[in-house]
Amino acid sequence: MSLYRNFLSVGGLTLVSRVFGFVRDALMAAVLGISPVSDAFNAAFRFPNLFRRLFAEGAFNTAFVPMFSGALETQGKEGARELASRVMSWLVAVILVVTLLVEIFAEQIMVPFVPGFLNDPEKFELTVFLTRIMFPYLACMSLMAAYAAILNSMGRFFAAAFAPVVLNLVNISALIPLAMLTLEAPDTAFWVAVATMLGGIAQLALVYVAIRRTGMTPKIRLPRLDAEVRRFWVLAVPAIVAGGITQINIFVGTVIASGADEVMSIIYNADRLYQLPLGIIGIAIGTVLLPELSRHLSAGRDLEARQSQSQSLFLSMLLSMPAAAALIGLALPIVRVLFERGAFGPADSVTVSEALVAFAVGLPAFVLIRVLQPGFFSRQDTRTPTIFAAVSLVINVVLSLLLFSSLKHVGIALATSISAWANVLLLAIFLARRGHFTLDAREWQQQGLIALLSLAMGGGLWLAAWLLGPVFSPGYNFLLQAPALLLLCVLGAGFYFALVHLSGVQRLGALFARLRRRKA
Repeated sequence: MSLYRNFLSVGGLTLVSRVFGFVRDALMAAVLGISPVSDAFNAAFRFPNLFRRLFAEGAFNTAFVPMFSGALETQGKEGARELASRVMSWLVAVILVVTLLVEIFAEQIMVPFVPGFLNDPEKFELTVFLTRIMFPYLACMSLMAAYAAILNSMGRFFAAAFAPVVLNLVNISALIPLAMLTLEAPDTAFWVAVATMLGGIAQLALVYVAIRRTGMTPKIRLPRLDAEVRRFWVLAVPAIVAGGITQINIFVGTVIASGADEVMSIIYNADRLYQLPLGIIGIAIGTVLLPELSRHLSAGRDLEARQSQSQSLFLSMLLSMPAAAALIGLALPIVRVLFERGAFGPADSVTVSEALVAFAVGLPAFVLIRVLQPGFFSRQDTRTPTIFAAVSLVINVVLSLLLFSSLKHVGIALATSISAWANVLLLAIFLARRGHFTLDAREWQQQGLIALLSLAMGGGLWLAAWLLGPVFSPGYNFLLQAPALLLLCVLGAGFYFALVHLSGVQRLGALFARLRRRKA
């Protein structure tokens, strides 16, 4: 399949996952609302995700995929499978040790992550309890991410991209009856945590079946340190540090938010909304681009590698810029339609929409990081992005501390966006200095036009939402609000792509031809 077709495949499945994810989040907002219990659940859920992104999505993907892709090119399937077996044995050993330590020392470990909860003993105890329930989720998701990395390196993207849909379906199945019952909020949080753990098991089972069918299932055994494994850890340790810095960036907001009531839940809900386009565009492109670049560079196809990264950059900005503009123009209607029911009230919609606007400012930057980092990782350089992530962390910490006192949730979201743009700037400058990737005059012109057309679309959406003000007012009939919001999104997309076609930025016929094209 062509690069664009792979993007479409992964992005389409991610869209399905995020749609079900919104259903899950809407149900969760209805049963937990914006409350101390929802704060506790969100903090507990983020904790295993921190380690998943460190050990699996972070270290494993960035260090392992280039090595595995190179082994496929030079040693064939059997040599690549043996490499995967040796490396995954170490991953499993590390995950087991970390899981045991967290289960034993969860109370002490959570103190630095949610210091503001210490003033409310019940809230802190619930957070620790939920963390112990959900932390084994880490083992399931780490193994799933490792199997997904192997499948993606082989050009098989479906199972890994579909797996998050399974998690959301399991959670929805638990939340629907919970929304109908009148349980105490802590009891509801307990059952949602159990459903999350079961969803992790279901995801792992799906991807395991997919990799069994390829005949590339790694054999887990006692870990041994050989030359290739040492090379993996040389690449993985900086990747773990880089991933750690990125996650600390997120937890900076969590720690600061824990000092004010309900801010953590506001940030969580806004984060979930901007993660939709980030997942569809950024994660899809990053998932496809890293193995693509690694294969080209391993085979000495430098021109093809440059073309792949150029196409990825163009497509990411063609989609992420208007997505950011739409989130800004329709922030309050989106939050109101998706979340405002049950325990989630009109005032909550306003605060979440404010944070959403601040996050949306950084959406193109979050996507660009996914496009630019593979330019380093595919060349087995994990050190440079680590340094840039550290700089981004410092910027985020300083700005979060400076802005939180006056802007609260908006300050945290805005600091995250600004630090992401700083990271993008550093990545782009150093790729250009090394001669690995630059934009020519025509490409710069295209990017400028995309930004202008996105602003025009965003302004039009804001004006349309303002004219439809009564429809998006609190308490209005959801059965009318939802179609009105959907119609605005469809009209906005149509308007934007019409401008893109007429301006010559991208002829739609040529774009569809790229999506249909298969590799020779």
